[in-house]
Amino acid sequence: MIALLRGVLLEKHPNQAIVEAGGVGYDVTIPVSTFTHLPEAGAEVRLRIHTHVREDALALYGFLTQDEKAMFERLIGVSGIGPTLAVKILSGLAAPELINSIRRGEVEKLVRIPGIGKKTAERMVLELRDKLPAAAGAEAEAPPDASLSPVDQDVLSALLNLGCARAQAEAAVRKAKAAGASAGFEPLFRRALELVR
Repeated sequence: MIALLRGVLLEKHPNQAIVEAGGVGYDVTIPVSTFTHLPEAGAEVRLRIHTHVREDALALYGFLTQDEKAMFERLIGVSGIGPTLAVKILSGLAAPELINSIRRGEVEKLVRIPGIGKKTAERMVLELRDKLPAAAGAEAEAPPDASLSPVDQDVLSALLNLGCARAQAEAAVRKAKAAGASAGFEPLFRRALELVR
């Protein structure tokens, strides 16, 4: 399965990007949120890929962030939502806003997305509400803390992906460092994870 695609962006359209990698042009379906952050054609691009295999087709769905890809994969796990509709949903609402709407059960906000009816919106809330990280949303948009090193940022990101609240995760990373945890990712992550619990 293709998980990541890095190459030259040949063309971009609101729901499509063509990326050349290793002499092959890959046609990738993307949400509008990814399209708006793509560089100009001719620049290098890196997309996280979800490979969707059916009997009659092999389709690539691309995202600039891991959060978007994870949200897409959760959406296609909901009965009645396929990859095409999941891309429309991510195009209609930014991932953090979508997570908040699902967690709060805001069906009326979800039905404003083209292609989403009341039953589908209710199913999204029912099936995803408890599976989404509690602290997503505003925290997903928060800028990274400049006082944290790249390794610290990776540890913080891993904690957030596990559903920890940002403030709690940052405090745990700082405490782990102060307690003398090794500067490597794994020892720091394990110590911070113990402090979060």
